[in-house]
Amino acid sequence: MRKAIRHYHEIGLLPEPERGSDDRRRYGYEDMIRLLWIRRMADAGIALDDIRDAFTSDTASATADSGDGVAGILERLEETLAEQEAELRRQRTAVQRMRTEGSRMGLLSDFVTERLKSLPEGSLRQDDLDTLLVTERIFGPLGAAVQATRFIALATRPALRADSDSVDAAEEALDDGVAVDDPRVAQVAAERHAFENALHAAIEESGLDEEDDALFDAWDTQHPDEREGGLSVLEAIGKMPYCFSPARQRCIELAEELSAQDSPGI
Repeated sequence: MRKAIRHYHEIGLLPEPERGSDDRRRYGYEDMIRLLWIRRMADAGIALDDIRDAFTSDTASATADSGDGVAGILERLEETLAEQEAELRRQRTAVQRMRTEGSRMGLLSDFVTERLKSLPEGSLRQDDLDTLLVTERIFGPLGAAVQATRFIALATRPALRADSDSVDAAEEALDDGVAVDDPRVAQVAAERHAFENALHAAIEESGLDEEDDALFDAWDTQHPDEREGGLSVLEAIGKMPYCFSPARQRCIELAEELSAQDSPGI
């Protein structure tokens, strides 16, 4: 305690009293009150420099009701603690959600996970959830929720899932030193185009496309000023945190061109 009091003297927080004939400091009642103020305020989390400034301001203004001094410091501290408390509640909610939903599912927002509620537990691959996590980080909850439609369709159609795996593997192989003009580029583009048509047909047949429309309506209702704009496949690829090889990039372009030929009026 003596060490703390000496420090208070050194920083000007507690005035140093006069010494008596025995060379010992003589502390009075006001010193004791001030010391109690210091200890209680420090225990509440107020920095010593702020306490010193508060006492100085109170002395100069002769009132603590002006927004300065002790009252002002306490008001600002209460606001800070309220913010910290809200952040702790947010963090605790996030942790509880990850424990309840699972580490991967729990990382996604409520808007995305709600879209996946119709699927039986365990029907989604971990890679699917990781992809949705990346999509949500870049394009937001609405973009990830719409992408979730693809995984819902694949999770309930094993044959379509197998086709998806086959096309994905063929595209990944293009990153392995394949030239842009290699015939495999156009071949894989045609395979991707055919698969996307089959997937789109499956989504329409199951009514999942209508659920997507409901997603947009729900998002507009919840976030009227945050409607996410649509992106082409190429624009979306450009926002990804990784790069494709020139051959794979060309494959994507060719697949887009094939889609445009299917619907020239759109």
